[in-house]
Amino acid sequence: MALLQSDSVMRQPSYAKSWVARILSTTSFQMLSVAIGWQMYNITDDAFSLGLVGLAQFVPMLLLTLVVGQVADRFDRRKIVAFCQFLEAIVAAFLVFGNHAGWVGREQILLAAAVIGACRAFEGPSMQALVPELIPRAMLPQASAWSASAGQTAQILGPSLGGVLFAIGPDFVYITSTVALLLASLLVFSIRMERSERKVEPVAVRSIFSGLEFVFRRKVILGTISLDLFAVLLGGATALLPIFARDILHTGPWGLGLLRSSPAIGALLTSLVLARYPLKHTLGPMLFSALGIFGLATMVFALSTSLVLSFIALFLTGASDVISVVIRSTLVQMNTPNEMRGRVSAVNSLFVGTSNQLGEFESGTLAGFLGAVPATFIGGIGTIVVAGLWMYLFPSLRRLRTFTVEEGSA
Repeated sequence: MALLQSDSVMRQPSYAKSWVARILSTTSFQMLSVAIGWQMYNITDDAFSLGLVGLAQFVPMLLLTLVVGQVADRFDRRKIVAFCQFLEAIVAAFLVFGNHAGWVGREQILLAAAVIGACRAFEGPSMQALVPELIPRAMLPQASAWSASAGQTAQILGPSLGGVLFAIGPDFVYITSTVALLLASLLVFSIRMERSERKVEPVAVRSIFSGLEFVFRRKVILGTISLDLFAVLLGGATALLPIFARDILHTGPWGLGLLRSSPAIGALLTSLVLARYPLKHTLGPMLFSALGIFGLATMVFALSTSLVLSFIALFLTGASDVISVVIRSTLVQMNTPNEMRGRVSAVNSLFVGTSNQLGEFESGTLAGFLGAVPATFIGGIGTIVVAGLWMYLFPSLRRLRTFTVEEGSA
């Protein structure tokens, strides 16, 4: 039955288009991340500058969060996503011309990262809020797993393809990203939408902050997304992968692509299993167990001097992290009214962006003081400590059994 349900999700034409577009867009983002990270490190030879790339992507997301939610709840989410992908294609084309002309440097890379961050600040929440409008509510758990599989597929293809193409020349990465983003934009724009039943509130101070208010009133949702924020914020080592690839594992751009792909391979396999056998029971214990594995695998990666062992450790971080992703996204979608999904998804994306982009800045800064290995090892310990603390602070999350929760405990 689970297999039939998961397959039926992909038989929905509109959702299938959005799924393919998500793969194209995220693949391009991952390719750009590999190219930008490697190019920045080659130019500056500085861990702190790698952290600045993450900060440049995070700041627009932080500043635009409240605006993003309002826009996603008031306008056609499909057009918002398509327009953002089109702008990202323009940024990739900018890097093509800049590299060809030879004037791309530290400042230009940071500018490109900031614009991409601003685009994805709108694209992510709008895409998340769009999914429940494309499929029946009963299919949301399977759709969340399939959406996660799209992201993880992209994180496998993107870094690997980006690393190989960068070894040939940076222009090849940026040209491929430009084309893929344009295709994604056209796919999303071609989705046929039925009239959405949304109650649009007048713009007011309370309306602007209602997404934050909604999340903070529901302890399970707050606990889930804040747990993911702090766990990945401390435990993520993505920004430092160029250092591990070049200076510790002594490999090139292809090795960096392999390292960036390994968490996604683990996450993809796990998300495909979850699409066919969706999570239904013991959600809380499963969530905290997965985070414990994530922290331990991060510590193993920090100490590894073998490319194979590093790949396995990062594989486990991705496999465990996707469980948190599926639980969080399904909880948000199933317990949020349609007219508020944009604002709540924007808050969710802010937490996720904080853990990813600000986590890269934190990792780069700490590595600048302590070195890449100690910074990553300490981050793994921090993830385990946070998981234990959240079990105490959010007992309702620890006891979570189903995705549908009452408002008082949600």
